[in-house]
Amino acid sequence: MVWLFNGNILPLRFEMKQGRLETITTRIISTTFIVVALSVFKPFGLDAWQWQAYVHLVALGVIGFFICMLTDIILKYVVKMPRSFKKGAEYIIRRNLWFQLINTPLVALGICLYRHFVLSDRVESNQLSVVNFLETLAIIAFCSFAIGLYWRFKFRSKYLAMELEETRLLNEQLKEIQSEKTSEKPLQQTPESTVCQSQELTLTGTTNESVTLQISDLLFIEAVGNYVKVNHLRDGQVHTDMLRVTMKQLEETLLPYPMVVRCHRAFLVNLGQVEQITSHSGSTQLLIKHCHESLPVSRSNMAQVKSAIRQGEN
Repeated sequence: MVWLFNGNILPLRFEMKQGRLETITTRIISTTFIVVALSVFKPFGLDAWQWQAYVHLVALGVIGFFICMLTDIILKYVVKMPRSFKKGAEYIIRRNLWFQLINTPLVALGICLYRHFVLSDRVESNQLSVVNFLETLAIIAFCSFAIGLYWRFKFRSKYLAMELEETRLLNEQLKEIQSEKTSEKPLQQTPESTVCQSQELTLTGTTNESVTLQISDLLFIEAVGNYVKVNHLRDGQVHTDMLRVTMKQLEETLLPYPMVVRCHRAFLVNLGQVEQITSHSGSTQLLIKHCHESLPVSRSNMAQVKSAIRQGEN
């Protein structure tokens, strides 16, 4: 995406402004939902305040809003997870989970303090205590879960569109890397690229077995019990060899080859042999050339796969 517009960064500033506005709008709607829920069920002895209860509900909404904004600041500067749609749906879901884990106890504490200092005049049970905190935490956690479902449903189409766009960009980057590797001539290669692409590699097990192959011919490695299956090309055909070795040991052996990454706890994949990356309902698969196997990409390894593709492009 090109951010420069007539020599300035107006589009970037506009997007940042839109992001802040969307964050504020989201927090206002979320706190309003909680205030409405509290006004319906009237916990914390709010019935004793009659019409004044609605004033207290507004005050609780203001407290909740500012704590939500404080949580956003904590996520950005302490947890190092700023709000960003460009990092993909997986990042947003993970950030939202962190937001709820931090925000829910803080909001519960804020309400407990308000109960203690403001609402305890007419309702003595509002005095600050562990029981009151746990009661408030349960109520706020339920409301947070409900509002979380609402936002997940509301932004589902947006998340899916982001996933598809992200997958499309990754496929483009991967194709570009593969075409560059294919078109490179040996005389034009740097020593490092020659080592990573053409050097013959021998993978050995803990017993006497071994597999010798070109790193560019490696397709993927699969863990099967105490063994691994090394799938690779030999004379244009797909061959599978078994080695008694751990995935961790092979991963360390293959560290000099940045295009070979772990995509799942049971799989190491050569990204140079990936035909296509597909994404459906939060599940990402790697379609392998020649054998047309599909390898899963776990959420914990997705960042590593993306990083390898982006570094390979550079």
